[in-house]
Amino acid sequence: MNPADVMPAAHQVLAVCAHPDDESFGLGAIISTLIDHGASIDLVCLTHGEASTLVTPSGDLAEARRRELAAAATELGISTIHQFDHPDGQLSTVDVGLLAAAIEPFAVGSDLILVFDEGGITGHPDHIHATAAAMAVADHLDLPVLAWTISSQVADSLNGEFNGRFVGRVQDEIHVRLPVERSRQRAAMRCHDSQFNGNPVPERRLALTGDIEPLRFLRRPHSTTHTKGTT
Repeated sequence: MNPADVMPAAHQVLAVCAHPDDESFGLGAIISTLIDHGASIDLVCLTHGEASTLVTPSGDLAEARRRELAAAATELGISTIHQFDHPDGQLSTVDVGLLAAAIEPFAVGSDLILVFDEGGITGHPDHIHATAAAMAVADHLDLPVLAWTISSQVADSLNGEFNGRFVGRVQDEIHVRLPVERSRQRAAMRCHDSQFNGNPVPERRLALTGDIEPLRFLRRPHSTTHTKGTT
């Protein structure tokens, strides 16, 4: 690890994700920890998650997931949600420039953008495209981008146990290891009943990861300031 690779001090953070539940399953403990360190966090969610195959829909799944997202954001302490109705499962068909133009107004004034790692963690094309759009915004506004990732060992375990497509990183590719406390993340995950009820993967991911979340800089800050409690 580069000695300069420590958690940057962040006061205004924009988290960008593809689906309701990404902010909880993936980013939840990172978001709550940054808030504990004084950050204000807004969330952009690019779809309503209406194409989920984890449940048999009864009623309007998009509306149900909108309500779940709102409840989860409250648990995590997210300040504002900006949700779009781009097509779930087909986000990669939407021009990156169009997505970036929609995201950019909410990134103005931020000092950090938080995303899923390149490769989308689960290999989901929507995750990959959401990160690409956020990167385009960061390039235009000259902002650092920090990505949640998982280790290659955790990815291998999840893939072996659940026949998944998780994409992990070897130790040298991980730039920040953030100590986290997961109670608010778990409370937020419980809000997404349509996705996590009876689904063992999210909790198994937390068990394998432990109380340290690995992160990568996709775009580095010009100067990095150590945030208390991080390494």
